[in-house]
Amino acid sequence: MQLSTKKVLGVVLCALLSLPAYLLGLKFPVVGAPIFAIIIGMVLSGFLARRAHYEAGIQFTSKKILQAAIVLLGFGLSLQQVLRVGATSLPVIISTILAALICAFLVSKALGIERKISVLVGVGSSICGGSAIAATAPVIKADDKDIATAISVIFFFNVIAAIIFPSLGQLIGLSNDGFALFAGTAINDTSSVTAAAAAWDARTGANTLDSATIVKLTRTLAIIPIAIGLSLYEMKREGSNSGEKGSIKLSKLLPTFIVLFLVAVIISTLVSLPEELVGICKTLSKYFICMAMLAIGLNTNLRSLIKSSGKALVLGTICWIVIILVSLFMQHVLGLL
Repeated sequence: MQLSTKKVLGVVLCALLSLPAYLLGLKFPVVGAPIFAIIIGMVLSGFLARRAHYEAGIQFTSKKILQAAIVLLGFGLSLQQVLRVGATSLPVIISTILAALICAFLVSKALGIERKISVLVGVGSSICGGSAIAATAPVIKADDKDIATAISVIFFFNVIAAIIFPSLGQLIGLSNDGFALFAGTAINDTSSVTAAAAAWDARTGANTLDSATIVKLTRTLAIIPIAIGLSLYEMKREGSNSGEKGSIKLSKLLPTFIVLFLVAVIISTLVSLPEELVGICKTLSKYFICMAMLAIGLNTNLRSLIKSSGKALVLGTICWIVIILVSLFMQHVLGLL
């Protein structure tokens, strides 16, 4: 895709403005760079002079750069991780994901929450926070306001989880392995999983960080079937609304960036990539997500976001509580507590 001068200007602007957000994310991982980026973008939105010169690039960054971030994320994942985690954790992971998605569907119907927001909050809560939202948004054609709302809700619970989970785990009497599984399945974002595990290790002298991170990365692989399932649902829904019938086209079922993400995961699984290359891909993925969130922030009205986030916050609360309870229940059933 050829980039026009205006697109380049907008992309460069987002790249430059994302730098302080990225650095702040490294300093305060519990908050994370995407949150800092979206806040900076919303604050600067009303002060951006000559916006027309950057608009095309801002739109490109919020859509295409976001998709590129998901593709790069695939090089940091491997199907082998599922085998390393072991069969014991997979029932817990699958149960929490299904419970959260069903909960999101039912609660959104009861509260009259807009469908795209409920999907984003559901996948963000159940799979991997911002990365799942980033991967799902293009599939369901969510707009920037929907993404900003979902990211804000997920961020709220990330911070709470990182703070209270170590104390909650000790109160419940979890073992070290139990806490690793609990944190890996019940906390939304990888940064908050690592923060909670590090805090637990500091208290107990254990080493749960690696196990919790592997569980979390295994959850991230659920992006693949969820994205394919949502693509199929969106196709059928659009066809039903238009009255059209016909065969399912693979190009619609699997958007290009999802195909490339799958290719990246397969390559990472079959080929032992140099650690330096994997590190570069992970860093670029994080920075691209940061750029995309900043672009979304530039396109978001903060006052409107606050007004529209009330029901989404209730949805996020219920989903999160359900995930916590299902995670603990499944560990009890499997004799892991």
